[in-house]
Amino acid sequence: MRLIIAEKPSQAQKLAAPYPSKKRKEEIEISPCARFPEGAIVVWAVGHLCELQEPAYYRPEWKSWKYEALPIVPDRFDYRISKGKSKPFQTIKRWLHDKSITDIIIASDAEREGEAIVRLILRLAGNKKPLTRLWISSLTEQAVDRGFANLLPGEETVPYYHEAMSRACADWLVGMNASRAYTTLLKTIGIEDVFSLGRVQTPTLALIVEREREIKQFVPEPYFEVEATLQKSRATFKAKYTVGKTTKLKTRQEADDVVKRASGQAVVQSIDTEEKIEQPPFWFSLSGLQAEAGKRFGFGAKKTLDVAQKLYTKGWISYPRTDSGFVTPDEATLFPVTKARLLKSSAYAELAPFLTENPASNKRYVNAKKVSDHYAIIPTEACGDVMRLSGEEAKLYDLINRRFLAAFAKPAKLEKTTVDLMDGNDLYRAKGTVVVSPGYRQVVEMKSKDVELPALEKGEVLAERKVEVLSKQTEPPKRYTEGALILAMKVAGRQLDDDELIHIMKEVEGLGTEATRANIIDGLKKRGYVMLQKKELVPTDKGRLLIDVLGDSILASPAMTAKWEKRLHEIGQGAASAAEFIDQAKKMSIHLVDEAKNRVGSANPEGYTIEPRRGSRKGPGSSRPKPSFGVCPSCGKALVEHPKFIGCSGFRDGCKFTMSKQVLGVGISKDELKQMIGGGQSNVHTFTKGEKTFNAALYLDDGALRFEFK
Repeated sequence: MRLIIAEKPSQAQKLAAPYPSKKRKEEIEISPCARFPEGAIVVWAVGHLCELQEPAYYRPEWKSWKYEALPIVPDRFDYRISKGKSKPFQTIKRWLHDKSITDIIIASDAEREGEAIVRLILRLAGNKKPLTRLWISSLTEQAVDRGFANLLPGEETVPYYHEAMSRACADWLVGMNASRAYTTLLKTIGIEDVFSLGRVQTPTLALIVEREREIKQFVPEPYFEVEATLQKSRATFKAKYTVGKTTKLKTRQEADDVVKRASGQAVVQSIDTEEKIEQPPFWFSLSGLQAEAGKRFGFGAKKTLDVAQKLYTKGWISYPRTDSGFVTPDEATLFPVTKARLLKSSAYAELAPFLTENPASNKRYVNAKKVSDHYAIIPTEACGDVMRLSGEEAKLYDLINRRFLAAFAKPAKLEKTTVDLMDGNDLYRAKGTVVVSPGYRQVVEMKSKDVELPALEKGEVLAERKVEVLSKQTEPPKRYTEGALILAMKVAGRQLDDDELIHIMKEVEGLGTEATRANIIDGLKKRGYVMLQKKELVPTDKGRLLIDVLGDSILASPAMTAKWEKRLHEIGQGAASAAEFIDQAKKMSIHLVDEAKNRVGSANPEGYTIEPRRGSRKGPGSSRPKPSFGVCPSCGKALVEHPKFIGCSGFRDGCKFTMSKQVLGVGISKDELKQMIGGGQSNVHTFTKGEKTFNAALYLDDGALRFEFK
């Protein structure tokens, strides 16, 4: 019998769905079948079950936050079972050592962190049984069965584990040392707060602070334009006075002189019409989806990822943590099935006449060379009806579906017209666009600024109804929205002076990864470095102070991340040594500790107002509140017991996880609640809803309460 280890309960259910199976509290048993002749057991983690040990585990003096105790550089890195995660770990360990189990299938998410989640469990549980790897980008029954039929050798994905571990250890070293160094040293100049620093989060914060600095230092410059309103029969349109390629005039006097010269009519001097073909948009990578959802719906980056993850778990879209907007030819064979299934929905049925193209042969969408671990975010062949969804899920799913269907439509054909008109020696220019054939624009919503001009002829004389001066001024850069910051993180480092570093940043696609950028931004908000104002990210005094103190430190620059990400990628490809990389990270951590003393020593805290956040460490050596009810499955913070429910201590930071002590009038015991939080089920209870009575156990699925009917 084989043991299948999933990353979470909902994923485990999807992996068992294609086969005859029976769900129990702590596992799912797959009966003997064609794919598993001797049957299989599916067990699951609840995200990361294992974590790096705290500094005090290695040396007692590293427990307290004292600058004199730094640097913290262990000889080796050890792991422990995370608090509140012992029960799912023990379940996996018990089955792992069961004599009936012949081999293990790693079936977590097919990416680096998924690899690390299960391999760390296997490491701490002392596994010695052979391994294979399920590597899929979709949780449909067909994709799952294909994946189990084509399992990868276990050793093939080991480099991904080494990459994830190298990243975790290096980030631990930088975070522990830099955070403690700056927190303790800033305390000596009167700043009472905890300052968390990190290899990716700190240069990301620097982007936001630098943008705010540019806005504050921006001096608007006035300029003027002259606009004529012209009439042809009953139609009117506008044209602007133009010199060379610009419409801007430096002084009001220049603009007034142009208005004074206006004669009341203008002659059409030339009409230049150009046909433009506008291709349907590319399919979404995660960053593209986050940016678009931010613009259209105001979704934060983490909100978009969380909603996309729910749609993926349903089996309706492909794996969302992808950096590619392309698919491979294998996935393209399923396009007709997916398209037909989508068109069954009343939301898309009327689009059928426009979907006449076949994107399977279009390299704009199908290009195996541009797909690494996972392909674009598209609906799967098992996609459901958008009309069954509501709220955020419906919005995001519709966005993904329409972007997918647009590839089956023809390009839009536009006519772009430029008309030059003369009033004496003064040139006025009008620009307009006519949509000749809307093509894909009938499928996706387009925000268009198209201006349609009336039919004109060369030499035609038109009346000037009005000629006026427009007073304007140059605009400062805009603050980042979360979606815009995601895109800025992708191209971060392009402004570096070193050509080699610029090339590296292009290779590794900037700061962070598709899977981590949303959490980086979320972390900056939770730590009080930035806040949201009208959907824009604004640095707090705490964030500005930290970046100002760091100055030109490599920790605030994308340069260090550029070098590290390149090496991490090489480790993931089996082309670089993890041990050598960790040695470099240790040396860097020692340098950062030494550097901190000089930087804080020359810092000036005047002009910054910093209030310690509620629940934050009030100085080195103080202790954090201990979890009273385990760890929140949504965000990892402590759960707190209230009279009628269990809630997350991180609710002020946006976590909405709660568990009621009563469900449909039935009381749930503390032991049952803890069991569910740990990944198990409650006892079977009899519930009544309306006139119906049913027996069910309760369990958590991605933080949401679910019934397991008995």
